[in-house]
Amino acid sequence: MSAQTETQTSSFDGIKWVVAIALLAAAVVGNYYYGEQVSILYRAIGVVILVAVAGIVAGMTDKGRRFRAFAKESRTEVRRVVWPTRQETTQTTLIILVATAIVSLILWGMDAILVRVVGFFTGLEF
Repeated sequence: MSAQTETQTSSFDGIKWVVAIALLAAAVVGNYYYGEQVSILYRAIGVVILVAVAGIVAGMTDKGRRFRAFAKESRTEVRRVVWPTRQETTQTTLIILVATAIVSLILWGMDAILVRVVGFFTGLEF
């Protein structure tokens, strides 16, 4: 019995996805088709409504439900994060800038030395 339920759910999900894609296509085509005849305000409202309805239809599918659950869990995890203070962020940024400057100077010096060594061995002056 559960196999039959899963088959019905997946077939309905396919239909829901087709409807959602058709609504999005209608929004794009309608916006293009009525580009000259209808005010941009009405076209924008129509596109927003069609996109919202397509999102609701897609949200009723199995993947849509799983996405909503994932989004809820993600939001919960973001609330648990301990964000650094402004002072910690500034100090870390400065440390990274200084470290980047030091490494770039070291690489520049090594490049200059290697250019001179290769120029010495090949007889080409750079």
